[in-house]
Amino acid sequence: MMLFDFIYIPIILILGFLFINLLKDKLTPYDKKMLQWLWIFHIMTGVYFCFFIEGDAFGYWEIPKSYTFEIFKNEFLHGDGTSFMNAFNYIFTNLLGMSYLSNTLLYSLFGFIGLTFFYLVALLSIPYNKVFLGFAVFPLVFFSPNLHFWSAGVGKDTILFLCVGMLAYALTNPAKRVVFIIISISLSFAIRPHITLFLLFAFGSTYVFGGRIPLTKKIIFSTIFLGLAVAILPTVMTFVSVDSTSVEAISKRAASQAGNLAQGAGSAVDISEYPYVLKVLTFLYRPFFFDSSSIAGLIASIENLLLVFLTIKAFIYRPLETFRKAPFVLKGLFVFLAVGVLAFAPSLGNLGVMIRMRNMFLPGMLLYFMWCYSYQIKNKYSRSAVAEPK
Repeated sequence: MMLFDFIYIPIILILGFLFINLLKDKLTPYDKKMLQWLWIFHIMTGVYFCFFIEGDAFGYWEIPKSYTFEIFKNEFLHGDGTSFMNAFNYIFTNLLGMSYLSNTLLYSLFGFIGLTFFYLVALLSIPYNKVFLGFAVFPLVFFSPNLHFWSAGVGKDTILFLCVGMLAYALTNPAKRVVFIIISISLSFAIRPHITLFLLFAFGSTYVFGGRIPLTKKIIFSTIFLGLAVAILPTVMTFVSVDSTSVEAISKRAASQAGNLAQGAGSAVDISEYPYVLKVLTFLYRPFFFDSSSIAGLIASIENLLLVFLTIKAFIYRPLETFRKAPFVLKGLFVFLAVGVLAFAPSLGNLGVMIRMRNMFLPGMLLYFMWCYSYQIKNKYSRSAVAEPK
């Protein structure tokens, strides 16, 4: 540990609890307690990530230390993807002199803030809680280890997790949370423009087809979101190295990406010969037990088995009606999931990369499932009320 760690780490821990306390008017004592436990669990995951995971995260901390202010300014204002992330981290590693540990825990705070936004969306949108085998689904699903793991380390995945959560929460009351919308869209665009495109398309199209949204609001927000989506499309195509929107160009890009990712990694899986449906199932529900060769893989397999169970229970009852009745934000998150799956399922040939990429979609998937259970319970109560004699 560096000397500054004795200052930064306590500050980061306190900031997590202070953030929860700022929301006390929106939380019951029970929810406040659950968020405190989630913060403890999240920060512990961040410590594990720091000491046991090697990869891009260390580079995002190490490289900016050699930047001059001119390089930082240029990359921050004009860079995208990795170059922007290096510039973004210049503030923490160069100016503030954070160690890799304190930098990781700061990102854990960013990820936890995103998780809290998803928690608030659940409180605002889902009236009934489902119980399976004596366990309430909410907030238990928020303790899923993989939900925390890829949102607790230094890197793009943590910031994107924050952006999606922030945008979802902002859209529960967009007129009052315009700043959150601007921040989330701007940050995600700087890191992965195609994810921004997915978000704009998902929520823009949901505004267009949403049934219970006032017409004026529908016109304004759908025009803004879909207009932005069209405006950034050329940048997105350049970023992902696709110079055409044709099916042939995108298919070639997907096949090339799948081949590159399937080479040389212990978690590689050759999906090139899979039918499309199996590619989708691989993206959503693997690694499974037959893929596992470590404790981490076993934990992920157990989580994915539970995810399969939750999926079946969610879609077993009137799926189209359930989607049509869902709140706008949950519809948008589900469309975002669908677009992400369609885009990434044919192009990722590595289970580790799949888990990382899936993580930004997973909270929306879980929230939508909780809505499905809530809608089932509501209809059950309605039928019971009708059946009772007056």
